[in-house]
Amino acid sequence: MPVLCLHSPPAFEGAEVVFHMAAPDSSINNYQLHYSVNVEGTKNVIDACIECKVKRLIYTSSPSVVFDGVHGIFDGMETMSYPEKFNDSYSETKAEGEKLVLKANGKDGLLTCCIRPSSIFGPGDRLLVPSLASAAKAGKSKYIIGDGNNLYDFTYVENVAYGHVCAERTLAAGGPRAEKAAGQAYFITNNEPIKFWEFVSLIVEGLGYERPSIHIPVSVMMPIAHLVELTYKVFSRYGMRVPQLTPSRIRLLSCNRTFSCTKARVQLDYEPIVPLKEGLKRTIDSYSHLRAVPRSGTSKASVILGSGKVANTLLWKDKKQTFTVLLLVATLYYYLFASGYTFITAMAKLISLAAMFLFVHSVLPNEIFGIKFEKVPPSYFHLSEGKAHHLAYSVTSSWNSTIDVLKSLCKGKDWPLFLKVVVILLFLNLLGAVSLQSIFKIGVPLLFFGFVAYEKWEDEIDGLSSKASSRFMKLKSSAIQKFSKH
Repeated sequence: MPVLCLHSPPAFEGAEVVFHMAAPDSSINNYQLHYSVNVEGTKNVIDACIECKVKRLIYTSSPSVVFDGVHGIFDGMETMSYPEKFNDSYSETKAEGEKLVLKANGKDGLLTCCIRPSSIFGPGDRLLVPSLASAAKAGKSKYIIGDGNNLYDFTYVENVAYGHVCAERTLAAGGPRAEKAAGQAYFITNNEPIKFWEFVSLIVEGLGYERPSIHIPVSVMMPIAHLVELTYKVFSRYGMRVPQLTPSRIRLLSCNRTFSCTKARVQLDYEPIVPLKEGLKRTIDSYSHLRAVPRSGTSKASVILGSGKVANTLLWKDKKQTFTVLLLVATLYYYLFASGYTFITAMAKLISLAAMFLFVHSVLPNEIFGIKFEKVPPSYFHLSEGKAHHLAYSVTSSWNSTIDVLKSLCKGKDWPLFLKVVVILLFLNLLGAVSLQSIFKIGVPLLFFGFVAYEKWEDEIDGLSSKASSRFMKLKSSAIQKFSKH
């Protein structure tokens, strides 16, 4: 029993049954593309079946043929009519193809049947799981569009295949059952409705990423989606990729879409053979190459900060220490910048405050009401001879390095060094033009939140930095070549 879906008559010769499953990517909202495959292609398949005396044609349709993109569907039945306006060109042309197949039933002995599998998933899927993994890797999977309570029917790929087999067996059996099933459409699902965003979370979490948690109202997303779709229509001819964020997709992600399999169970003897939980496990296991790369115990941000007290403070690992430092920083800001004092007055007040704190701290008992006060030992302020030598060596080394740089610049041959110095001086010049108060306001939040953000989105930031660095190096190389010619 050959299983074919080609569109030329010779391919159908000798076949008793044809399973027509060809369709373009449903996310591409291009009417001409969908019409050419879903309508004209289906006409070709029907004509070829009739010409080659094929006995049975099973057409893979879609539940989207009864979805208008506005009203959700709960436990939808096959008695639902086609909507006056479809959600997208894929749904519209799929409905046209389905009508052609149902109309062709009985023509020259051909028996036809349409299967409407809901939201297919499983190993080998090139749309759902890869797009979810890609979004998760880019840090975009933490958002939930709508309230997150919309129910969906997903169908494991093996159950979809089994639904086709059940339809073919029923038509091949002949008799009253075949007559009843011929020219009919059937919803095929796993018969286990689940919240759409819970299903997404199970896949994303199974691949090692963070599950969605931030809700965004549909009313906020829809205008953005329309803008994205308009941009794609303008720039698609220049190679712009198909966007994931489109109005039709927003509707799909936020509506209820569940369908009854009663008709398929009664007339085709269809029952899901792989439960949803098992299907999810098989799917996740098959995409091991899309799993999140586990991070090492110490993050790169922590390594940059020295993996000590500074790292624990700026990365909020030791919250007590972080809040203490923030309180100290706020005090410094008040006395040095916000109060309007001169530098000498501010420093005098700070030293007075520090002296008072140390005095009160020293006379306090070691414990009050169960709260222990750790005394600050005098050695804490002592600078050892070794540390003093090391400090002096560091200052001397820095001075000598600066002199070496000046010597190289005086020779006028080291263009990379010259450009580096120019960039540093320009940066210092820019920094000098900004008030100390502004530097403080910008710098403190960057220190206490910038490293935390880097630790959380390390891969994404490193990727962008690598691209920027590569571009800068090309510009730098080009500039050096120009200078060298002169």
